[in-house]
Amino acid sequence: MTETTSVDAPCDAVAIVDEIHRLCAALQRAELSTLTDAQVEYVAAETERARNRLAFAGDQQVVEVAARDLPRKTGRRNILAYMHDVLRMTRPGRRRAEAKAIATFTDLTGQPLEPELPTLAAAFADGRVGPGHVHAVMDVLDQIPAAIAHDVTAAAERTMAEYATWMTPPEIERAGARLLAHLDPDGVLTDLEDRRRRRKLWINRQRADGTSKLTATLTPELRARLATFLDVWARPGMNNPDDPDSPTGAIQDADPERLEAAAERDLRTPAQLNHDALNALLQAVFDDGLLGKTHRGLPIQLIVKADLADLQRAAGLAATADGTLIDIEDLIRTGATVQPWLAIFVDATAAPLYLGRGTRLASMEQRLASFARPGGDSCSAPGCDVPATRAEMHHAHTDWGDGGGTDIDNLAPACT
Repeated sequence: MTETTSVDAPCDAVAIVDEIHRLCAALQRAELSTLTDAQVEYVAAETERARNRLAFAGDQQVVEVAARDLPRKTGRRNILAYMHDVLRMTRPGRRRAEAKAIATFTDLTGQPLEPELPTLAAAFADGRVGPGHVHAVMDVLDQIPAAIAHDVTAAAERTMAEYATWMTPPEIERAGARLLAHLDPDGVLTDLEDRRRRRKLWINRQRADGTSKLTATLTPELRARLATFLDVWARPGMNNPDDPDSPTGAIQDADPERLEAAAERDLRTPAQLNHDALNALLQAVFDDGLLGKTHRGLPIQLIVKADLADLQRAAGLAATADGTLIDIEDLIRTGATVQPWLAIFVDATAAPLYLGRGTRLASMEQRLASFARPGGDSCSAPGCDVPATRAEMHHAHTDWGDGGGTDIDNLAPACT
């Protein structure tokens, strides 16, 4: 008789995860009031240690997900989208960087490679440090100049990993600052390559009130240019969106009397002055056409979609082609000084939207019509939120190669 095994039989990892869920449910129901103070402290501390060990295991599983190309197999555009959509991670970029530093990868022959930060990885696997400690150490080590010898950098990793087992993340940052001062006391080892490696500028997601944080690490060159620009544009009385009589542009071009009067009315903080100056500069760049004429078939302008009822009552939100939500009041104020595109779609339009086999690429009018349609503000793939400004027009029902026409009802936005 031949022995058979069900394909649905759980592997060890599946059984372990099921057991973890069972134990977690039991721990949630456990009565804590009968425990001594020492026992409560032990349970709380060991629960946190177990949480850290599970986080380490999760990072290793992210490596396996990437190795099996599961994002592509499930229709996600990359590993970060998979981590966000399928694994429900709130900060996938942070977790991905964490996994790269402490997880075990394999070489082309399938042999395991030592983690990038082996001592920190061992402490994380044992639960003695958590994700906050890991990232604090990673931030310190990232600031070590490339000119420092490898054995010194390895020793620094061991030292910081040991500190992480008993320090808080803020204490790790302070200890790291002392370590960096010891490694490069004169600050001469950091070179151009180090600065280029650390440069970044990131627009974070919109918050509930519509605002967003801007995170940046600037090279000296960009910092100098930005500082010079702010000295000229971010002056009291200049570029004030709340004052219709405020001069715009550079201070040298402003009427002195008008500027003086506007400055007396200006109650903005220095940070608000900087914000408004940058906004005014970008508006001037758009108005001057310095960015070109089109991008992915769309005009390089602020493209906004709003409901007519919201415009009539001056309330609600409008969506831009890049996915940003704007208050209708702000849209009306901004649109008062520009020539808007008005799209009204019932049965037909004056613009040609049905090009047939005459051309393969969608026209600008088709791009605008597509954006104006329901769901046209992002990629048409299920679960994909790439905005229209980063998507291309795809022959949705019948591909061009199969004889499909470049017609509006055969086009849909799709990210690359």
